[in-house]
Amino acid sequence: MPTAHQILKQYWGYDDFRPLQLDIINSILSGKDTLGLMPTGGGKSLTFQVPAMMMEGVCIVVTPLIALMKDQKDNLRSKGIKATAIYSGMTKQEIMVALENCIYGDYKLLYVSPERLSSDLFKAKLNAMKVSFIVVDEAHCISQWGYDFRPSYLKITDLRELVPDAAVLALTATATKDVVDDIQNKLGFSKKNLFKKSFNRSNLAYVVRKSENKTKELLHILNKIDGCAIVYVRSRKKCAEISDFLNQNGINSDFYHAGLHHKQKEQKQEEWKSDKTRVIVSTNAFGMGIDKPDVRVVVHLDLPNSPEEYFQEAGRAGRDEKKSYAVIIYSPTDKVKLQKRITDTFPEKEFVKRIYNSLGSFYQIAVGAGFDAVFDFDLFKFCTAYRYPLIPTHNALKILQQAGYIVYDENAESLSRLMVTLPRDEFYKLKEFDAKTTKLINVILRSYTGLFADYVFIREEVLIQRTGLTRQEVYDRLIMLTRVKIIHYIPEKKVPIIIFTQSREDPDYVSIGKEAYENRKTRFTNRVNGMIEYATSEDVCRNRILLDYFGEKSYTHCGCCDVCVGNKEKMLTPALFKEIEENIHTILSSSSLEKDEIIDKLNFSEHHIIEVIRFLIDEGFLRLENGKYRYKN
Repeated sequence: MPTAHQILKQYWGYDDFRPLQLDIINSILSGKDTLGLMPTGGGKSLTFQVPAMMMEGVCIVVTPLIALMKDQKDNLRSKGIKATAIYSGMTKQEIMVALENCIYGDYKLLYVSPERLSSDLFKAKLNAMKVSFIVVDEAHCISQWGYDFRPSYLKITDLRELVPDAAVLALTATATKDVVDDIQNKLGFSKKNLFKKSFNRSNLAYVVRKSENKTKELLHILNKIDGCAIVYVRSRKKCAEISDFLNQNGINSDFYHAGLHHKQKEQKQEEWKSDKTRVIVSTNAFGMGIDKPDVRVVVHLDLPNSPEEYFQEAGRAGRDEKKSYAVIIYSPTDKVKLQKRITDTFPEKEFVKRIYNSLGSFYQIAVGAGFDAVFDFDLFKFCTAYRYPLIPTHNALKILQQAGYIVYDENAESLSRLMVTLPRDEFYKLKEFDAKTTKLINVILRSYTGLFADYVFIREEVLIQRTGLTRQEVYDRLIMLTRVKIIHYIPEKKVPIIIFTQSREDPDYVSIGKEAYENRKTRFTNRVNGMIEYATSEDVCRNRILLDYFGEKSYTHCGCCDVCVGNKEKMLTPALFKEIEENIHTILSSSSLEKDEIIDKLNFSEHHIIEVIRFLIDEGFLRLENGKYRYKN
């Protein structure tokens, strides 16, 4: 078997590992359950990709990040490594092929979203699969103590039961001590085994700029710091507005948020990664799984909910270990807005119960019915119907999910569907269409079965490839055939869904427990307060604040955050004292001057000048007469 260093050199071209990488690899190779706590940019991927190439079988990588799956799959394949992925939007046939390749095709890595773990097809194929080990990426998502808990992650424990001999490697960039312990407990570690890299990023300067005019300050920062940038905001609308503002002021920019079609997302990501776009303005939907090492600055125009979120997002700067900046542009109203998120995120329990009751009425589900029912969900339409506020309603649905009553999936994707509505004998007599339309119809008939009986999922990419038509030509013809009632075509869309995981309860018996509400609210409040403390502190090194939050004691200042730089500027060094004293002596040698006149004539900070003047008076070198200073003879 080749060594880890040989694999590293052969496929990645590196001579040696970064700190901690080899320790984690050796732990997995020895069959131990392992938790790797490595900040963003620390090289987490190599800790499982290298041992996957050394061990027999396929490594299953559980991750919620479709962008990361595609990115890493393509990256590995370009190096000659067999890797595949299963995620939402794939057809059953595509999933079948991917799983069969893992059984018979000597594939080394299978990326899979946590939602797919419980499917009957996945479980059936898993029985025939030789699994080397299991990787849980973004492992903090399994902990209810974490800032980004995802119920779907709890299904990973079922995976462990199906392949009990496979060791688990859990990886995360941000976790407090409580979350670290909870991850290991939830994943059933046989023995606690933590490898932790320091959260200190010596090349990253943390800065908070106070400004009432945030866009002006943003422009100043981007004009001052060259290179690629990410700007984070809270709302989708603001993404486009800030991007337009930057473009109007000569800075090449684009925007990104979860509401975009996945093709738009891929295009925007690719243009930014290839430096066609300098600045991407985004909600927190951007960045997870996007590996771009030369980001020089990450700017937050709005405060994140927690230091964990901030550390994760800010950490996307400077992965190449060159000097970079993480900047928050802060105004006093930000504190009020962040505190308001507590009440918005945790509306009153009675409001949550009203939302549940209205949800049942909205879908006309009787009490005692509705178990496992799935519905498309339009939040705006629901709130309009019952006159509910949007944000508290959205969060009430999240609480109901935590309480186990529903699943609220905001990012469910629905593939395009098509059915022939014309009777079969009439359909085959059709002849009046142009050559391109006729070709499209023939390709559809050859590519899919069951079209006359029911809706069939289709992929426009397949039709484009097999007809030679453009995407727009395919779309226009499918819409035209729908209008003349020959087929019914439902284009692909991204739509939230609601799944009732229990039969509808009588409102009097709906229970929102402590773990779903009070405990989570307390933890959320503590994280919000931690973020406010970081942004408002003016006398403590920002790097030390972050390190302390994650349980890492530091007794030295970073020397490069705005607080440390400000403290340096406040220090009156002997050399600076001498320079100021000489300048004061020069301007007072021929005349007496008032204090303000001295300050105006000297190009030093006011408090330093005053400090030198006071010393010179105390020591008897200066004399104050009639409000003016002069040197003694």
